[in-house]
Amino acid sequence: MGYLNDQTGYREELLFTRSVIKKDNYVVLEPDGLVKNSIPGYEKCDVTIMASPSMGANFADYLVTVYEGGGNKGLGEPGIEVFLYVLQGEIHVKNEDAEEILTEGGYIYSPEGNKVSFYNHKVEKAKLFLYRRRYEPLNDKKAQTVLGNEKNLKWVPYEGMENCMIKDFLPAAENVGFDMNMHILKFLPGASHGYIETHVQEHGRYILSGKGMYRLDADWIPVKTGDYIFMDAYCPQACYAVGKDEPFAYIYSKDCNRDVKL
Repeated sequence: MGYLNDQTGYREELLFTRSVIKKDNYVVLEPDGLVKNSIPGYEKCDVTIMASPSMGANFADYLVTVYEGGGNKGLGEPGIEVFLYVLQGEIHVKNEDAEEILTEGGYIYSPEGNKVSFYNHKVEKAKLFLYRRRYEPLNDKKAQTVLGNEKNLKWVPYEGMENCMIKDFLPAAENVGFDMNMHILKFLPGASHGYIETHVQEHGRYILSGKGMYRLDADWIPVKTGDYIFMDAYCPQACYAVGKDEPFAYIYSKDCNRDVKL
């Protein structure tokens, strides 16, 4: 086991963390102090588990660094759907329906029961954001493989606000076979949510750029590039983008298209 930031040994400063852990409510994880996990199936990879049922999530989120010749030969056991997004570098992905070279911003959604593999054939390392969740079937409705790159998606004003924009990765709005979606939300400096959201959906989000002040439950917490946030159901949440010129942007998941299980 190592550490995500490769920091070892003594430090001159007092030990301190910006991470906040409130299980079954919300969690903020800064990179410092996060560990690299040893997980069977991931060859020549550094894997950090950020979200899991242990914190109250009904999904799992990972950061994966894939070195030359590394990868995984098959993610997505029966009942598990997988979403993979390339943060940096280049990766070869394959499932039963598709095979593609994904560059930065590239992604694949692989439905449950359709294992997806990835492999780094380059000398340069690749960095991935990975999501796994147990699929919720709905009669005869199905989700299908989706491949793309976020650079080819158009920014859409978020709820009519020109300084806040969103990209949707999956066609969940048109196809209820999908029980989740993945988005990028971008706030220009000074922009914010229009209101404090409170809803049954959970979120896991990884901050891609910029800085923000995030309202989680009753707390305002500063966050920045490289931080991770989990929000449980009904956790009040909203944010302001802060800073001079860099947009505050994050990729995040949202469960959708299903009624409450009783």
